Amino acid sequence: MENKDHFKGLKRRLAFDDEDSDQVLRFKVLLPNGTSVGLALKNTESEISFQGFIELIKDTYDMVKRQSGSFKRKRMIDWKNEKLCLEDINGVKTRSRIDLRCFKQHKCHVLKLHDGSGKFANTFENMWDLTPDTDLLMELPEEYTFETALADLIDNSLQAVWLNDVNHRRLISVDVLESGISIFDTGPGMDNSDENSIVKWGKMGASLNRLYKQQAIGCKPPFLVPFFGMFGYGGPIASMHLGSCVEVSSKTKQSKKVYKLRLAREALLGNSGSECSWSTDGGIRDPLDEEIKESPHGSFTKVVILNPVVKNLDISKLQCKLKDIYFPYIQCDELSNVGRTITPVGFQVNGLDLTEIQGGEIATTNLHSCNGPEFTLLMRFSLKKEKISTSASGSRAPQIANARLKCIYFPIRQGKENIERILQSLDAEGCGVGENFENYSRVSIRRLGRLLPDARWAILPFMDFRQRKGDQSHLLKRCCLRVKCFVETDAGFNPMPSKTDLAHHSPFSIALRNFGNRPQDKEKDVEIEIHRDGKQLTPVQLEREYREWLLLMHHRYDEEIDSGEDPPVLIVNPLNKKALGISSDVIRVHQALKRKELLWKSGQKIKVLKGAYAGCYKNNVYATIEYFLIEGFEGDSGGTENGCELSVKGGTPNLNIQDSLSLPISVIDSGKCIAINDSDWERQLEKHNQKTPSRIDLLNVKQCHWLGIDGAFPTSLTIPAGQNPPDDIVAVFRPSSFEVSKVSNYLDQKDIVKTNLEMLMKVQYRTENHRDAKQINSLRIAPSSFKGFHGLYKFPLGVKFPHLFKKAGAYTFSFSSEHSRCQNYNLTITVVPSEKVGKWQLLGDTRFPSYSVRAGSCFPPFSIACYDIYDNRMSFTSIPDLKITLGMNEYLSVDVVKMKPSLSSDKLAIVIEDVMVETNGLDSIRPNYAATLMIYIQDESTSIPLECQVTPGALHRIEVSSQLPGKQLLPGFVIEQFVLEMFDVYGNHVEEGLEVQFQLNGFSIPGLIGSKHKVDNLGRIDLGGLLKVTAGYGKQVSLSILHGDKVTFKQAFQTEKRELRISSSIPEHCLAGSTLENISFEVIDSTGDVDGTFHDDEKCGRFHTLVVKSESHQIDDSIRYAFKHGRCNIASLPLPQTEGPLFFKAFHSRYTELYCDVEISLVHAPNVDTDENEVQSSDGKLMLLQNSPFFNNGNVGNLLALVKYDEGLKSELCKHGERVGKLENYLKTLNNRKTDIELYMSELQDSLEPDLLVKDLDCLSTKEEITKLIKGRGHSAASTLLCSIAQGHWMDVMQDVVGVVALLGTVGSVKLSRILAEYLGEDQMVAVVCKSYEVARALEQYDHKGEVDSRLGLHAEATALSKSISGRFLVVCLEDIRPYLGGVEVNDPQRKLILPAPRLLSGNYPPGFIGYAVNLVNLEHPHIDYRTESGHGLRETLFYRLFSKVQVYETREEMENARNCITHGAVSLDGGILRKNGIISLGFRKPEIYFPVQITNVSPERKKIMEQIKEKQLELRTTLQGINVASEKLDRARHKFNRKQKQYQKYLDNIDDAINDTVTPSTTPSQCTQRLGTPSKVII
Repeated sequence: MENKDHFKGLKRRLAFDDEDSDQVLRFKVLLPNGTSVGLALKNTESEISFQGFIELIKDTYDMVKRQSGSFKRKRMIDWKNEKLCLEDINGVKTRSRIDLRCFKQHKCHVLKLHDGSGKFANTFENMWDLTPDTDLLMELPEEYTFETALADLIDNSLQAVWLNDVNHRRLISVDVLESGISIFDTGPGMDNSDENSIVKWGKMGASLNRLYKQQAIGCKPPFLVPFFGMFGYGGPIASMHLGSCVEVSSKTKQSKKVYKLRLAREALLGNSGSECSWSTDGGIRDPLDEEIKESPHGSFTKVVILNPVVKNLDISKLQCKLKDIYFPYIQCDELSNVGRTITPVGFQVNGLDLTEIQGGEIATTNLHSCNGPEFTLLMRFSLKKEKISTSASGSRAPQIANARLKCIYFPIRQGKENIERILQSLDAEGCGVGENFENYSRVSIRRLGRLLPDARWAILPFMDFRQRKGDQSHLLKRCCLRVKCFVETDAGFNPMPSKTDLAHHSPFSIALRNFGNRPQDKEKDVEIEIHRDGKQLTPVQLEREYREWLLLMHHRYDEEIDSGEDPPVLIVNPLNKKALGISSDVIRVHQALKRKELLWKSGQKIKVLKGAYAGCYKNNVYATIEYFLIEGFEGDSGGTENGCELSVKGGTPNLNIQDSLSLPISVIDSGKCIAINDSDWERQLEKHNQKTPSRIDLLNVKQCHWLGIDGAFPTSLTIPAGQNPPDDIVAVFRPSSFEVSKVSNYLDQKDIVKTNLEMLMKVQYRTENHRDAKQINSLRIAPSSFKGFHGLYKFPLGVKFPHLFKKAGAYTFSFSSEHSRCQNYNLTITVVPSEKVGKWQLLGDTRFPSYSVRAGSCFPPFSIACYDIYDNRMSFTSIPDLKITLGMNEYLSVDVVKMKPSLSSDKLAIVIEDVMVETNGLDSIRPNYAATLMIYIQDESTSIPLECQVTPGALHRIEVSSQLPGKQLLPGFVIEQFVLEMFDVYGNHVEEGLEVQFQLNGFSIPGLIGSKHKVDNLGRIDLGGLLKVTAGYGKQVSLSILHGDKVTFKQAFQTEKRELRISSSIPEHCLAGSTLENISFEVIDSTGDVDGTFHDDEKCGRFHTLVVKSESHQIDDSIRYAFKHGRCNIASLPLPQTEGPLFFKAFHSRYTELYCDVEISLVHAPNVDTDENEVQSSDGKLMLLQNSPFFNNGNVGNLLALVKYDEGLKSELCKHGERVGKLENYLKTLNNRKTDIELYMSELQDSLEPDLLVKDLDCLSTKEEITKLIKGRGHSAASTLLCSIAQGHWMDVMQDVVGVVALLGTVGSVKLSRILAEYLGEDQMVAVVCKSYEVARALEQYDHKGEVDSRLGLHAEATALSKSISGRFLVVCLEDIRPYLGGVEVNDPQRKLILPAPRLLSGNYPPGFIGYAVNLVNLEHPHIDYRTESGHGLRETLFYRLFSKVQVYETREEMENARNCITHGAVSLDGGILRKNGIISLGFRKPEIYFPVQITNVSPERKKIMEQIKEKQLELRTTLQGINVASEKLDRARHKFNRKQKQYQKYLDNIDDAINDTVTPSTTPSQCTQRLGTPSKVII
């Protein structure tokens, strides 16, 4: 084992982050269980330990395994095997440290992991990522045929081999079989490098072949530059059209291995839509010997399509079709310098070289063309400059296109058009195009040498003379139809997506199609240059030269017929051209014609020798000449045909051929037409009548047996299913002399017509109800001879269709002959089901959840059918014995007794109705309630299983599994154990999710929104720890449960009783204005003991205070007296000044039911006489009166100043004392208000759920409040931006501004909002987010000195809003952010990033880990749907840039314990912040800008309470601020009061001394005054 250094690899980054570095190494690791994972190492070190690299692979595999269902079905990988090793592409294995410097960037390195099991897969899941550009999905071709799809794949191969070196072999080999299709080429191949990745073949839009298109514009004719790529999706789309799966194998000259890619339609459809990734399987293998042999230079690509959709393909037609498409690449004359035919590329189809193929439309057309000169034009198409500068600027469409038009003449020979010969030859080869001479395609188009099969255009306008007038116009009208134009274009012309025709709306295509017409508006944007033989032509010159060329071709090569020997009858637009064998709209009918000095007349008997024309090969034909037909007017030419009936109706002649035969005039010229006399004609006519068949018949069993053939139907026309059909059926034609009544079991040749007619046998099958009929087979055969008998039609039946009579129904055999007058012979065999029972089957749809019932309810009716061994439904005569059981698991099943069986109306099925399940065992199959209904038939010998779902019935009763503790039902008490069991009528727990309604009286359930509650997965409702007593002491409380407006359960209780009493004595009489002292109250329980739980402790949240209130007198009821251990003592209670009875109530501040009433009688205080020489002062000292001895001395005058000073001091002291009193009363009022607010808030918070209780509700600000707060910051860019948007002052680029960071998302808790805002800081929270750098630059402009120009951009908006922007502000450019490339959760509406969970060194997940900050911010509409041009959302770009991989933990301690697995920073909900690179944020800062908190599942009532709490919190904050200010003022006032009080006390002490000195004669008044220290100035 290696040292601990391998743990360095665990911290290595596995995906792209936001750091500015391009050093990325990518690996694709192939695992032994047939899966694969991808790694991306960024900012890597030079080496990594083997074990560290294995840990990276394992972590990535575990993450992918959690997300992929297919990975979970794979075998386990032995990660701890001692033989664990890695193998590179060259087969080198290693278990040592890995030198990362040996791996190149911009390439995906493939490694194999071996776990010592010795088993390794050949194909690996998700090896290649083929996720396409979604825009390309809009351009997919709508129509594909088998040939066009195959040609699309061959296009890729042709472009590949064209890039080969001169000395490298260019070969394309195609094999088309029913088991698969293979396309092999010797091109440069593909590997795993970025520039030549095999992924580009299967990923739509990734192929670079279309980038070569520009090189194919402007080349020389015939434009053999096969850069066909247009859209980048030909390979995968064409493959998926041809089959359900494709395997691509490719090898480059440099690579030693063959890379494989497997593309399956089901896999792609399973991962499609919406934002998904398409990953497909792949592999690596060694090249095969056959592949090396075919490609000696070492590079190739092989595409194999499995399960092709086309069956029974005619390979010969396909070979001809492909040769037509790629004809110039298969054999070409123009590329050779010596003028001989060369083969640019070797094409093979099913092992046959296409150069050896003689058929096809191109070869046939070349064979029938004349050898005269061709009319060739070189054309250059270009868009006009003004068009380019306006709409074509920046367009990818080509601006120039080139074409070569080559017109070839097909003359008329021997009275027949060569074009008709071409069409007949194609029909004979099976390659017919469904055209005739009139609608024959006279324009064929090749783009870059490749035929566009559907570009079968009509004649081009410049070639058409059918509407022209003038000299020789009739001749030109006929001659112009004998020309075909072959168009060759370069890549400037755009094809359709399927590459079968030119793009219809392309301006170049429109200009070419209308070439020769006056240009329309759409064509005026295209300029056309025309060149012929090196000189440029005008349209007038072109018309003249083409006309001359047509006439030249006509005079040189056409062979026409002039006229007959008698005046003709002209027939215009004959209706039966095809039967007459003509193509012209006008024909001339003659009755006499002279050919080669011989006169032929109508009515003449002739013998046409065998071989004279097509269809006359074996026998001579005897016929009568009726008419001679010549096409067109005099001077025209055409084929001579003979018809049957010439009639004139309404002055219009018409020729009806009826049953006559049409022969070409060339038969007469060939000498194989001989005139015969009447006797020979009569003799041939008699022979013909003797051989004419009159009816069709079948040989019977004995006749077939006599021939030794098992070839007759059974005598009974109703047979059981499974009876073997006869091996052969023998049919014959009977002559007209044959009599049915005299039929014999022996054969006689005279009863069998010997003819060459073919006979057709059709076999049709109808089901038992005789409604649906289909044709099983159709077979046409010629007659044969057997054992000396001729004219036998032996149809193979049993050998070819051994399972013919297995299905019950009616089989109709129909025998007919197309060219005879015999009626069809029909025979119907009825097959009934066999008596052997094959199976019993349930009819209808048995899939879940069709049969889902509740206990106590009935299943839908079941229909059971019985089938014989050939799968035919049998009918019932009676109901068999039935038994039904319900199997719930391996050990539990119950019998179903209630059911009602019957037979269907057609007796073909047993119908079982009213099947009811009654059981109490459904708890054993929770939560799916999956069960099997077994239907046993005939003594349980046969059973039919039915998968079903049986759910519990409706709620019937409720039981409490744990009773309420009656002696502890105190206000605020939470019951810890209280479970309600919900049962149906059978004793099954009800189904999960059942809703019941609670009626709570004196109880509350925190967190319950509304009154409804759902049953859990155990059929219970657990209220333990939730049910809280809210009623007071001695109150009735109850819990009721309703279901369906019916009370199902009710239980009532009573809370504990408590009593408040006075424990001290209260006098009956008190003096008015006096005080009551030491009044004691106590709370006792029902036994008379003091309840010590009544103890006021604010820190612990227990508030127990006493309030005294009187209705008759004014007593301060804002004072709260605290309870201590069940007792409350009032030290002093001031009494009113008025006498009389006093009534007051003492009660608990929260539980007002705890109170006691007190009554006291107040009396007036008596008068007391005082000494006239002294008055009691307020401070208890004596004040001297005027008759005091002190005043009786003669010193009164000297003491006047002292008396005045005394009065000033007392006035100041009273003033400060009065201020202190006012402040004390004000402070007392504020404290009482604070207590009331806190008590009210406490009551409000008691009604909320615990998770909704927050200390700082400022963090619960809505998005609107945050917006208002940002707007209030008048000197910020964010404020200006939001105000501008609100007032509609839109800048030109404002629509490309996304918003402010703080307003783009919400979070789910207050703590998370606070810590994330503190982590980012306010500058990033109010950063402006733009789509691109251009938009960001437009927000601020600069003058020529480089200083900010306040007249432009966002600064101008601020000025218009009477604002200003001071300092710098941050702007985020989304398009410039490197997005997260590790993937997103495609099924998550929030598209959260796929990030691996952190792991400790022990391999465990760190406790307290909540998630990654980037995934904890919830995006709101419309920001959740925003995408950059590259398809990334705000989470992959903006928030990943802000938070990267910052982790969030519950507490600071848990965060610090997980430091080893934190690489990008972390935060904790209790305020801890760890930044990356070793930076720690200490201290505390309360941010003012937060992310809005979105608390979901909160009812409107709860929201209203939270708003009230927030208002009270603001009021409490104001009150606390007032208390602080008042406390400071009180402290200052008390300080001044104390200072004056000391000054006055000092004065009193000094005046006493002065009085004593005054009494003593030795003391002078001045000395007294000096001793008193009378100040010269009084300080107040």
